Amino acid sequence: MASTLLSLFAHHPPSSTHLLPSTILSLSQHAGPFLAHASSHPDTPETWLLYENLLLTCLRSRDDSSARRCLDLLTARFGSHNERVMALRGLYDEATAKSQKDLEGILRRYEEILAEDPTNVPIHKRLISLLTSLHHLPRAISNLTSLLSTNPTDAESWAELSHLYFTQRMYAQSLFCLEEIILIYPQAYNIFARMGEISYLLSSTQPNPSPSPARNPTDILLDALKYYLRSIELCKDYLRGYYGLVVVCRRLLKGKVPDRENVQGLYERGRARLAEIVARAERRDKGWEGYDEAEVEAARRLLDEIEEGEK
Repeated sequence: MASTLLSLFAHHPPSSTHLLPSTILSLSQHAGPFLAHASSHPDTPETWLLYENLLLTCLRSRDDSSARRCLDLLTARFGSHNERVMALRGLYDEATAKSQKDLEGILRRYEEILAEDPTNVPIHKRLISLLTSLHHLPRAISNLTSLLSTNPTDAESWAELSHLYFTQRMYAQSLFCLEEIILIYPQAYNIFARMGEISYLLSSTQPNPSPSPARNPTDILLDALKYYLRSIELCKDYLRGYYGLVVVCRRLLKGKVPDRENVQGLYERGRARLAEIVARAERRDKGWEGYDEAEVEAARRLLDEIEEGEK
């Protein structure tokens, strides 16, 4: 049972936002049999990781009683003052809260814990998550910047801060956060593509001509182009990278752009490669089944729009 669950969670991590409801339900149904034999499970890191994953999965499937059982076992093993257990208890309380008042009470509890121990990173992250869900975004941003000042290599927190800035249309700040992630993970092709997306949006917010040459929309679009090129250099079949490349090149070619011939060549090669990826994904060729259907459909619409415009 344990080895089966380990394999399932390795392929379907409960923290993933892309799990289908049917997958979450299927995973949570393993909780009953596993918990029924709790006393016979070995005291190993793998066992306690399973309990944690089951807790998260059961909360997502609203099996609160099984989630509570997992939490109680983790508390008995590691103690109620263990930072990770404290964060899991907070998560359980958030998930089972009945009202806004309950959530505000949990928020105050997090703040009290941090007042006593500002180094409690798991609780700090729960505080930020709860602030975000309650739409206290300025406070969430403030807490994230505080957390990152003492944990500057926390890529997950940089990504969350980037997202929060993005939701506030603070594109330059969002982009800066992604640059910090690249310093930590220089091969992160998806982050380069995201930098391209945000740069593309940033270029649309700048006046043309710009009073500051450094903020010229064309220059920002060229930055976006470089990010997309780096993305597909690191992952030659990355659909989002080629999609962005085509979109940015189309925008550049509508105006005055340096080295127009080179941009035109990139556009044509990018379009051809995007069409190949879409065709293979739609046919579900072997090795091409993992693409997100919505992204494939969006790319197909872009290609059709381009073709229609050429008629």
